[in-house]
Amino acid sequence: MQPEQAASKHALAFIIVVVLLDAIGFGIILPVTPKLIIGLAGVDLSDASALGGYLMFSYALMQFFAAPVLGNLGDRFGRRPIILYSLIVLALGYAMMAAAPTLFWLFLARIIAGAASSTFSLAYAYITDITPEDERAQRFGLVGAAFGGGFILGPVIGGLLGEFGVRVPFLVAAVLAAINVVYGYFMLGESLPAHSRRAFELRRANPLGALLALRKFPVVSGLTFAYFIYMLGHLSLPSTWTYYTMEKFSWSEAQVGLSLGYAGVFMILVQAFLIRWAIPTLGAYRAGLLGLVAMILGFGGYALSTAGWQLYIWLALASLSGFVSPAFQSIMTSQVPANAQGELQGALSSMNSVTSIIGPLIMTQLFAYFTGADASQYLPGAPFLFAALLTLVCLLLFVPLVRRFGLSNLGKRNVKEPALAKE
Repeated sequence: MQPEQAASKHALAFIIVVVLLDAIGFGIILPVTPKLIIGLAGVDLSDASALGGYLMFSYALMQFFAAPVLGNLGDRFGRRPIILYSLIVLALGYAMMAAAPTLFWLFLARIIAGAASSTFSLAYAYITDITPEDERAQRFGLVGAAFGGGFILGPVIGGLLGEFGVRVPFLVAAVLAAINVVYGYFMLGESLPAHSRRAFELRRANPLGALLALRKFPVVSGLTFAYFIYMLGHLSLPSTWTYYTMEKFSWSEAQVGLSLGYAGVFMILVQAFLIRWAIPTLGAYRAGLLGLVAMILGFGGYALSTAGWQLYIWLALASLSGFVSPAFQSIMTSQVPANAQGELQGALSSMNSVTSIIGPLIMTQLFAYFTGADASQYLPGAPFLFAALLTLVCLLLFVPLVRRFGLSNLGKRNVKEPALAKE
């Protein structure tokens, strides 16, 4: 496929499906991971949450080192081959988890998957390649909606399949990832023309180098730090939701899956539909502001709920946090030239990896501490309260930074965009 053909709506559809299938595979394993850990390690739910944090840590640590390399390779050789590589290794990782005979093999499988975890960051770079700047926020929202679609189907399927055995969802996830490889090989064209590529530089392909390269774009480096704080709190949901709902409300795998599927429905509504209204009408800044406030209220609500049904109210409200990532992405990509978009996404992926290294450890250890036998106070919602506090810090960083650089109307309909920062 020629670059001109790749830069079409068909190419957008292809990348959305790739993300959707990948998200389904991720969501399938969430409801059953605690039971698999309990079975392999012979521990209770509180201790399993701590081990689950270490499992996420091992994945994120490998991702931290691999993501900038893959992002820079995408700038050099194109997005398509790197995406396909990631999907192949991801399928292998899920298959190993399905067959893991011991806890060691479970950890090894996640480490292998972490070495290829570039699907989402390269999806953003791919869409940046084929999308005019004034349409990027809406299309970034579609990527989020695809993830939301996977979050609807994945946990629901995983919860139901978990009734037939805790390993069954992992096997299905491996099959879905393999299907994704075949689909991408035949249907996904290249988005980055040869004349827009740049030489691979090792100094820019390491986590520190990729992040330091953003210093020449002050607003980007500032927003990256704010986004780091946001993601640190956001990770409390995937890292502790299953443990929290099982502990406090005695939910089954199926109930956990249905709740995450419900959250996914609202995620799609926000990122596929509302974001298309919010960015042009409110601008990226105000949409991001609204999303941050909604997350503070929603996560506080999770922690303080006294009945399981109340969580559904807060899940609906917190879904407006789906404005945050597209808003941040819209502002940051507007400040970076085309031949550094892969580097930007690689740096952001490394930053996300740092939060994925730190976040699950903090959140699961908080949960384990406040639900353990020696806890000074029983408070299973402690991770969500901490997440709300971190989001407030992000908000206090985001507001003055955007206003200082005069970007508060970025993305808003009929408002002239600021000049692009130069490499």
